[in-house]
Amino acid sequence: MGRGWFNEWVTKHIIVDGSNIATEGRTEPSLAQLDEAVQALMDEFKGAKISVIVDATFGHRIAKKERAEFETAIANNELVAPPAGAVGRGDAFILAIADKANASILSNDSYQEFHGKYKWLFDEGRLIGGKPVPLVGWVFVERLPVRGPTSRRSVRTGTVVKKELPTASPEASKPMPIPKSPPPNARNPRAAKNTAPQKNAKPMKAARPQSAAKAPVAMANDIVPYLEFVEKHPAGTKVKAEVQSYAANGVTVRMGDIAGYVPLRNMASPMPRSARDVFKIGDVVTLMVSGYTPARRSVDLGVPEVVAELIKSPVPKKSAKKSSAKDAPEKAAPVKKAVAEKSSSKKVPAKKTVPAKKTVAKKIVAAKPVPAKKVATKAPAKKATPAKKVAAKVSPVKKTAVKKAVSKKK
Repeated sequence: MGRGWFNEWVTKHIIVDGSNIATEGRTEPSLAQLDEAVQALMDEFKGAKISVIVDATFGHRIAKKERAEFETAIANNELVAPPAGAVGRGDAFILAIADKANASILSNDSYQEFHGKYKWLFDEGRLIGGKPVPLVGWVFVERLPVRGPTSRRSVRTGTVVKKELPTASPEASKPMPIPKSPPPNARNPRAAKNTAPQKNAKPMKAARPQSAAKAPVAMANDIVPYLEFVEKHPAGTKVKAEVQSYAANGVTVRMGDIAGYVPLRNMASPMPRSARDVFKIGDVVTLMVSGYTPARRSVDLGVPEVVAELIKSPVPKKSAKKSSAKDAPEKAAPVKKAVAEKSSSKKVPAKKTVPAKKTVAKKIVAAKPVPAKKVATKAPAKKATPAKKVAAKVSPVKKTAVKKAVSKKK
């Protein structure tokens, strides 16, 4: 089994069992660990096409901070999930893809329940294993599936079988024995009774382990060159870069001392299936800055035609109408106030005040008899005097008007 033959085989196509690799050495899957493994696999086998498959529950079992990145990867076809109801939590989907594409599989699983259907799992180069080694990184080796009772049943029937759950022994099925003596740590039975939890006692919070501290985020660039690059190259600036390596969902490029990243969505429209269809390692290409991620000091780039469309963000007409409708009352209010102030500042001539007082007096006299009870109960007697004064002032006007009318008749 030569290493050269192994490399020649796996350079065609590799199907990554994402759920298995992301859970290697862990209790819960990690999207960051899966990304590191895929990047190391690309560096190991640079000519191979890589497809990453995860099970349907993968997005619910990873950390909450990784779910947004997972949804983006699913939307960009960087990760593929099996259809709902797939047998074996995605194992059948992975094997069906590998069988159709005649590809190798990166997984530490043996797929025993499928040995009768997919006998090529025992062929050389069809199954690859991988583990992260401290201070070294990911190491990949060729492996053979492990046989067992489930494998023998699948080979005997030639079909896919279910895994047998371990059966309990007869002793384990018996009820627990009642201890005849107190446990070794209970020296004083009375003290043990006193230490019993009280009903109203609040449960103590468990101390957080030190290992729960957040791991430092790996930075893509040094801070000084990164800040200088950001200052000189805002979004939309064209730069020349050299393609360095392929990533799981794009390519990494180099612009002098600055490392950049070109995702698949920024390469072409529609998005290509693989970065190898657009770029080759060592090419010097012209790209456009699409944005920055200060949390990781990364520079996001893309093809100028694609990035130019993403940067454009025209304001929709509906929003403009809504904003103008909301601003209209605020602008109209000061105008009304100004008109009211101007009208109050003007001096009214003496001739026009006489009919104005007449109409006011008539309205006050006509309006007051109706709510007589309310005025008597709520308003004090002093507030009623202005009406009499107005009437008194108006009465001389009426008398003079009558005298003038009589003199004209004579």
